[in-house]
Amino acid sequence: MNEFEWRRQMRDLRQPLEPRRDLWASIDAVLDDAERTSESTLPALSLRRPGHRRRWLMAAGLAASLVLVSGIGWRLLQTPTATPVASTKPAQASWKPADPRLAGAAVELDAAQMELRLAIQQAPDSPALQRLLDRTQLQQTQLRQLANQAG
Repeated sequence: MNEFEWRRQMRDLRQPLEPRRDLWASIDAVLDDAERTSESTLPALSLRRPGHRRRWLMAAGLAASLVLVSGIGWRLLQTPTATPVASTKPAQASWKPADPRLAGAAVELDAAQMELRLAIQQAPDSPALQRLLDRTQLQQTQLRQLANQAG
């Protein structure tokens, strides 16, 4: 078989074909039988109006929304509030240790503390920024202790 014969056979397949027997009559009969059996076997509860399912889904969606909103509200009530900006420790004078290795770390910690204070002024209710500032101050204290131990 060459390509031309193959193409001719493909074109012949595009022609509509009549089924050997009428299929719609048997489909209608099966549907009628299924309808009769479902009416006799199903309880009266399943024969409700078509809007019943829509109402049930709407009620379920409303209940889910209510649970979500109440969960968010409960979570907001449980989170501790951040300390106000006024209660943060005042900025200490820039400290520079004699050891040049520690001096570089002191400069970095001072710059980080200054940037965190500016960020807290922009977002005073951020507990994450307050924790970072506290951690930076703790690192500065540890650096001072290290400088005192080094002599």
